[in-house]
Amino acid sequence: MRIGILTGGGDCPGLNAVIRAVVRKGVTHHGDELVGFRDGWRGVLEADTHALDLAAVRGILPRGGTMLGTSRTNPYAIEGGADRVLATLERLGIEALIPIGGEDTLGVATRLAEAGVRVVGVPKTIDNDLDATDYTFGFDTAVGVAMEAIDRLHTTGDSHHRTLVVEVMGRHAGWIALHAGMAGGANVVLIPEQPFDVDAVVTHCQHRFESGFSPIVVVSEGAAPKGGELALQTGETDAFGHVRLGGIGIALASLIEERTGREARAVVLGHLQRGGTPSHFDRVLATRFGLAAIDAVHDGESGVMVALRGTDIVRVPLSAATARLKLVPVDRYAEVEVFFG
Repeated sequence: MRIGILTGGGDCPGLNAVIRAVVRKGVTHHGDELVGFRDGWRGVLEADTHALDLAAVRGILPRGGTMLGTSRTNPYAIEGGADRVLATLERLGIEALIPIGGEDTLGVATRLAEAGVRVVGVPKTIDNDLDATDYTFGFDTAVGVAMEAIDRLHTTGDSHHRTLVVEVMGRHAGWIALHAGMAGGANVVLIPEQPFDVDAVVTHCQHRFESGFSPIVVVSEGAAPKGGELALQTGETDAFGHVRLGGIGIALASLIEERTGREARAVVLGHLQRGGTPSHFDRVLATRFGLAAIDAVHDGESGVMVALRGTDIVRVPLSAATARLKLVPVDRYAEVEVFFG
């Protein structure tokens, strides 16, 4: 078979492991010809391809990012875009497509599957907010980066007797903040699912100072206080209509400094969480996803996504995976609240 692969949305550690697994098993076990599309859906729109043979994927397992490049191009936001995608696939003889991405990339994939394209999706998001899968690759690496930063900030915070506010990724879901905050021993963790009480945050910080140590506050980029907006927004939107967030960490640090009378600094980890070599967990999960995706294609599946359930890789409908976000439940947040202050 001639099978296309693309990576869309934000980059994350483990993408290359998926590509490698698809190519290795596709070529050696099924005799497939693999075609990579550069920069996500843009590559399909413009027929911009990259031949993927065994030599092309050697050495990419430990590399972060994606060898195919990525973008947030949305074919359905471009006049005639969907027709151009279908025309490209037909002209290049692509018999099946394996898109690797999050809710937006797989949302496009869902619509293409409904239009008759054989599609098997692979879930990708460092936010771990895709429904129907227990974990997505990239999340473990992002949490590890954030945790290491928190570990380092504890010592400098205590040395200077200042509050350190660590802003991590998480537009709608606070999984990175929750896991990194718990693993790193943060004194306050703020997530989008739970609007926070500013007075309570200040009280927790003051209590920490009174204990002889300095507070660490971990906040998701999409977190907001009760009854108001504290985060800054650029006003810019991407092709899928998402507003670019930024500024909650700096705004919160300024407020804490004003209210406690002690210096506070913000550390925005940003794209550091996305870059670099993937953890062993993400390499293994991404590899298993890739192997399962190529098998699903050859089993005649379409309109499905591979997913992790417990320790098993299963197949779920793409529509179910993208219907809603997986948010942090109240009981999980209650676990980390025990350590506030």
